[in-house]
Amino acid sequence: MIIAGGYNIYPREVEEVPYAHPSVREACVAGVPEPYRGETVKAYVVIRPGGNLTADELIGYCRQHLAAYKVPRLLEFRAELPKSAVGKVLRRELVAQEPRRAQREAT
Repeated sequence: MIIAGGYNIYPREVEEVPYAHPSVREACVAGVPEPYRGETVKAYVVIRPGGNLTADELIGYCRQHLAAYKVPRLLEFRAELPKSAVGKVLRRELVAQEPRRAQREAT
């Protein structure tokens, strides 16, 4: 569960919206640390081959289908998502990569 600004947000509920977009092959949503809200919603997205999608388009699509506090504030496009041996997306691995990524961007 993501707790953003006192709201409880279930990642699976948010993930269903990007999955419904025709250009999205895979999506995973996780909470990442944010100073003001505690956590914020971040979506990790893999686009279908030949798909054409921008971050603004996908966030706009999410705004149409989700409450304002559930809309991902951050979006990262990836070639693939980390998965377990049975094919389940490893959300905890994505969250664990965030501090390293933030540190690289700061330098």
